[in-house]
Formats: sequence, C-alpha cells, structure tokens
Amino acid sequence: MSTHRLAERLHHLGELERRVLEHIVERRPISRNQNEAFRSQLTLGQRVADKVATFGGSWTFIFLFAGFIFAWTLYNSERIRPFDPYPFILLNLLLSCTAAIQAPVIMMSQNRQEEKDRLDAQHDYEVNLKAELEIVALQNRLDDLQQHHLAAITQALEKQAAVLERIQSLLVSGGRPRDNS
Repeated sequence: MSTHRLAERLHHLGELERRVLEHIVERRPISRNQNEAFRSQLTLGQRVADKVATFGGSWTFIFLFAGFIFAWTLYNSERIRPFDPYPFILLNLLLSCTAAIQAPVIMMSQNRQEEKDRLDAQHDYEVNLKAELEIVALQNRLDDLQQHHLAAITQALEKQAAVLERIQSLLVSGGRPRDNS
C-alpha cells in the first residue's frame, strides 16, 4: 500500500482509533485506571453530592429517617403543648424540603455515574480494539512464519528428493556414476 493511501486512510480515522494506533506503534499499554482519573477531576460539590446520594440510598438512611419520623410524631403526640401538633404540618414541610433537596442531588450523582460508565465503555472499546489489532498482527506474523517455514521445508524436501534420485540412480547403475554426456 502506498504511503499516500495509508495517510489518506489514517486521516479518516477518529481520534480514538488514532490513539490506539499510536499505542500499538509505540508498544505502550493502553489500559489505565479510569476510576482514579475520574475521581481526581471531581469538584468538592460533586464529591458531596455522591456521598449524599450514597447515604440517601442506604438502609441506614431509611432506618434513621423512619426513627426520626417516629420520634417526631411520638413527641408531638404525647405533649400537652406540642410544637407541631397533628396533622404535623412542620414535619410535612421538612419531608418535602428533604425530598426537594435530595432528588436533584441524587440526579447529579446518577448523571455523573452515567458519564463514568460512558468513559469506562470507551476505555473498554479502546482496550478491545488494541487487543484485536494486536491479535490480527500476531496472526499475520504467524502466517508469514508459517509460509517461510513451509518454503524452507519444501526446499529441504526438494534437496532430499534430488539426493534420493542420485542414490537411486547409483543403485540402478550398480554403484557407478552415470555418464551424463
């Protein structure tokens, strides 16, 4: 293939494919720890959102929140002058505010997890593409070696056949070399 056609084909490759080819040519590994790279780019707010989402989606949160609601209703039901009498309007306001704040924080965390999943999938694709290209290159190299080996075996067999023919002609002529003139 001419260098012009090769350059033209390389020009049509995407950035990802070019990066994989660079790693192949330079014999560098392409795999890396995506989690460390992703975590190092998170802002303080993003890390807090992830912690809130993790805690908000745990059994610990559910049990603590259920205990808080139970304690709130028990306290305000048993008092003569409760600060939040039945129907617990202040408690409803707190629950609504908690849900209103917690929902977008959890959505932010889920969106970030989706982005991380996309990065992981892209990285997996890069690694798989490089592995596939390396396997194809190895297969081509093995095919070349096999062809070279078969050519060497064929050449050796031809030499042996020639020697066997000479031996046979010596045996037929009674051990005297034939006169080829």
